[in-house]
Amino acid sequence: MSLTYKERANLSNNPTGKRLLSLMQEKESNLAASADFTRAEELLTFAEKVGPEICLLKTHIDILEDFSPLVTTQLKQIADKGKFLLFEDRKFADIGKTVLDQYRGGIYRIAEWADITNAHIIPGPGIIEGLREVGLPRKRGLLLLAEMSSEGTLAQGSYTQKAVDMATKYADFVIGFICLRKLSDDPRFIHMTPGVQIGAEQDALGQRYRTPENVIAAGSDLIIVGRGITAAKDPLAEAQKYKSAGWRAYAKRP
Repeated sequence: MSLTYKERANLSNNPTGKRLLSLMQEKESNLAASADFTRAEELLTFAEKVGPEICLLKTHIDILEDFSPLVTTQLKQIADKGKFLLFEDRKFADIGKTVLDQYRGGIYRIAEWADITNAHIIPGPGIIEGLREVGLPRKRGLLLLAEMSSEGTLAQGSYTQKAVDMATKYADFVIGFICLRKLSDDPRFIHMTPGVQIGAEQDALGQRYRTPENVIAAGSDLIIVGRGITAAKDPLAEAQKYKSAGWRAYAKRP
């Protein structure tokens, strides 16, 4: 019998990992919404609308055409009110010292407001150590990009296994993976799968879609849905649909 999200929260080494798993159980939601908007008002309005249905909001803050520090302040307020966490999908991919400065500073100051960020492992463990130096004192969490949903991805095989090995070494900061299936039996690690959409297979740029049922059955813990919700006429109704589908699939898991 699989452990519940709540039981796994009690095992987590990381405060953010613990909070996320607890929220998933409390809200009965394993849904993350991917909010790829280019205008701040659209992002904030969307976050407020779907907040009750999600456990996590994934952002690309650097695509906002009208970014200001006020945006992340307001976004954090909405997240606190709606009881969801913020995941900045930065995909860090440089040496430790560079990512330390990128995470801590610049115009976005990601470490100040994002509960979670993520990184490629191409540079080696130094990238985790650099991000960890900034994020761990702030009780943040890191995801490793172990697999990707795009066609022709190189993130597979031995590369994926190295991501799992690194996560195990730095389990106080690494809370899980961006992946397509369950990669580790360690209950501390949260598996998150992007490219989830009902009734679509692939877009024009090689993004391959999977259904919530397929993703959860493959051992993932959390579904990441973008255009399936953001492009809908009624984003709230679609968020509710995906939340229900994801939770039903989780409830059926042995």
